Amino acid sequence: MDYKNAGVDIEAGYKSVELMKEHIKKTMRPEVLTNIGGFSGAFSMERFKNMEKPTLVSGTDGVGTKLKLAFIMDKHDTIGIDCVAMCVNDIACAGGEPLFFLDYIACGKNKPEKIAEIVKGVADGCAMSNAALIGGETAEMPGFYPVEEYDLAGFAVGVVDEKDLITGKELEEGDVLIGMASSGVHSNGFSLVRKVFPMTKESLDTYYDELGKTLGEALLAPTKIYVKALRSIKEAGVKVKACSHITGGGFYENIPRMLPEGMHAYVEKNSYEVPPIFKMLAKEGNIAEEMMYNTYNMGLGMIVAISKENVEKTMTAIKEAGETPYVVGYIKEGEKGVTLC
Repeated sequence: MDYKNAGVDIEAGYKSVELMKEHIKKTMRPEVLTNIGGFSGAFSMERFKNMEKPTLVSGTDGVGTKLKLAFIMDKHDTIGIDCVAMCVNDIACAGGEPLFFLDYIACGKNKPEKIAEIVKGVADGCAMSNAALIGGETAEMPGFYPVEEYDLAGFAVGVVDEKDLITGKELEEGDVLIGMASSGVHSNGFSLVRKVFPMTKESLDTYYDELGKTLGEALLAPTKIYVKALRSIKEAGVKVKACSHITGGGFYENIPRMLPEGMHAYVEKNSYEVPPIFKMLAKEGNIAEEMMYNTYNMGLGMIVAISKENVEKTMTAIKEAGETPYVVGYIKEGEKGVTLC
């Protein structure tokens, strides 16, 4: 008896590392001090010592049950983007610049080519956010995960000068809310998605005119990464007063998180076009509108609050970063919370 007969192939692990190295290379930053394959990743903070009060910000998350669709469709090259996005968007939401990322893949059987595909997506997400992929772990766990399945999670660290933290404390009545378009469902609410649509390859491969693609393509579209857009706003000289990453819990849970006591957000539902995948989901699942807005991003993946005199500058900066902005609402004094109108 040996480890391979017990279900863990050490040689496959070595091969996975070799295959992923080509993808990891494109994420490197000059601050990275170690090579992939060591026991830890080292990252120099020398470049940030001129900040008044350099402050580390971190985020960790997984992809959730969206992975089930990747298994059915046997498509694993973009799911890593979701994992990175869920972490770095939270860092950017605080005003931080993502620095480095680590991933964790747990699988029933280590198939090196599949692991390399997953890591390719992680590396793509890191490149989009200018974060270095400096380490990770692939755990082969036979008997714990089915042979064809895996879980994926990640952890990111960023930096911000304390004075540039986005806290919401400076919000005032009359400030404007600008939303950035999402790519679709992103990585939240898939337990409900999987109850509404049949989770078969035939169903996911079905083309719908209203989507302009197959159902699977629409649902598996990777989560948008908004790091460049938020950096572009900052470089335009605009102060982001508050910021909300619209993830699990939708509008009703996430928008109040960016508000201080005494401030209320109003979001105008007709200020932007809700993507067709959400309309289809609501119709097919007979899901009430309030539940949709309490579960999904409904087409807006990130919302920022800025002074009204900075609206045009902010819209231009977001467009220059390749994202689509909408003026979606405003801030008024009142009980902390959000109203959709």
